[in-house]
Amino acid sequence: MAKSSGKSGKVVIPEAKEYLNNMKFEIAKEQGINLKEGYNGDLTAKQNGTIGGYMVKRMIEQYQK
Repeated sequence: MAKSSGKSGKVVIPEAKEYLNNMKFEIAKEQGINLKEGYNGDLTAKQNGTIGGYMVKRMIEQYQK
């Protein structure tokens, strides 16, 4: 059984953080969502969910390859 630190959002692999951030901006652009560096509180829950959903979809596709 894997140990958990109990802290959500902890970066285990630093390179992954940059990769996921780049993916987030790429997907936002593809979906026509105006995502910017820093604060994005003006985005709706639907827009944020779209970005997150496509990120998960893309990660699953990459894993399956």
